Amino acid sequence: MNRFRSIVHKVQEYYDRLPNEKWKLSFLSALPFWVGSFIVGLVAVFYAQMFEWAENSFIWMLEHLGFWMFLISPVLFIGSWWTVTRYAPYASGSGIPQVTASLELIQERQSRKVIRLLSFPIIFVKLVSSFLMALGGGIIGREGPTIQIAAAVFKKTYDWLPEGWPRISPKNMIMTGAAAGLAAAFNTPLGGLVFAIEELTKTHFNNFKNSLFIGVVIAGITAQSFVGSYLYLGYPLAVNINYSMVFAVVVASAFTGWFAGLYSRFVIYLSKWRKALNRRQTLLYLVFIATAITAMAMFLDHRIAGPGREIIVGSLFTSDKYLEWYVPIGKWLGSAFSFSSGSAGGVFAPSLSIGASISAAISGMLRLSPDNTNLLIMTGMVAFLTGITRSPFTSAILVLEMTDRHNLIFFFMLAALFGQIAAKAVCRKSLYESIKEGILTEFNKK
Repeated sequence: MNRFRSIVHKVQEYYDRLPNEKWKLSFLSALPFWVGSFIVGLVAVFYAQMFEWAENSFIWMLEHLGFWMFLISPVLFIGSWWTVTRYAPYASGSGIPQVTASLELIQERQSRKVIRLLSFPIIFVKLVSSFLMALGGGIIGREGPTIQIAAAVFKKTYDWLPEGWPRISPKNMIMTGAAAGLAAAFNTPLGGLVFAIEELTKTHFNNFKNSLFIGVVIAGITAQSFVGSYLYLGYPLAVNINYSMVFAVVVASAFTGWFAGLYSRFVIYLSKWRKALNRRQTLLYLVFIATAITAMAMFLDHRIAGPGREIIVGSLFTSDKYLEWYVPIGKWLGSAFSFSSGSAGGVFAPSLSIGASISAAISGMLRLSPDNTNLLIMTGMVAFLTGITRSPFTSAILVLEMTDRHNLIFFFMLAALFGQIAAKAVCRKSLYESIKEGILTEFNKK
């Protein structure tokens, strides 16, 4: 408490020293963004540690409790679903569609409806529900939920501003919160910025996105093929990549993107089907999901459960690079069922791990070298995430920042391009857009 008072005192001193009213107005306008960002950073760290504890606890229970997990996991899945259904129905799923829907509602001057999508209870329900799901082995991520939580924090910060405070756009507050949430969740500041531009302002960006992407990729790969990968101020840590891998990346990315499009269609179908079930049928569905994931984790590979970071790290940084075919299939099915359950949980991290596992399985079949396998795994992550989100720039930048492989940026962009094309051939709209439209349709009926 003393530390907090000290911070407040220093802020007041800084404000008093500002030279004129214009500077003071700018300071007051910026202060809510600073406060919101600080809170989001704290929540993101707490959420990450909580999520990691849940993942590790599931593995521990799987190893030590054995067949008791066939009882424990269904109970945790039902508790996760009940928490959302009982206290905050719009806390279900990823949270990104809720944020984009809230931006559209604000644009249409329907601020009252935004409260239901970014309310204070949603923050706690999102945390509790996703924690229970992860503890039960659910194949979900925390990144999408962090984005909705962050947007809700910024919206609440805006609501708490006293009368007479300099006018701030609620839309800008929500967009900044969402970008800050992604940056804090993945530790990818550039990814947060690009996400805000690409995902949250799609109506202004879509018109020239594909042309811009194609131009950058073709020019970049052509230049690199002649002079190699270089940086203006130095040379990055690189792997030995043969540019004959361009064809392999294109084919593998198209294949992975196709699976992402199929995933979107399957999840949309499952979600609609699940909403039509009565309470008893829903409980049976949740028991089925929990039992199936637990069985795959126990009898096939424990890495099938959970968001999948272990798969990515193991494939990229150990000699055990290749996966059996049933790992990506189990991950794909388990993630689709988990996401459609009605509980809180995102698809960002599972998408990355599914893309990595598909590529690791393909590399094992082709017996590619470790360097080329790493390339295929990273581009597979980009392709699958792009196929789900239809945000190629965000996907490429996220994987770039997470792996620090600047020399592969054009391969990442190539993977994003073909992943998006293949996914669109299967499912015209992104998973997030389809869910967002469902939310807006539901609001319009009321």
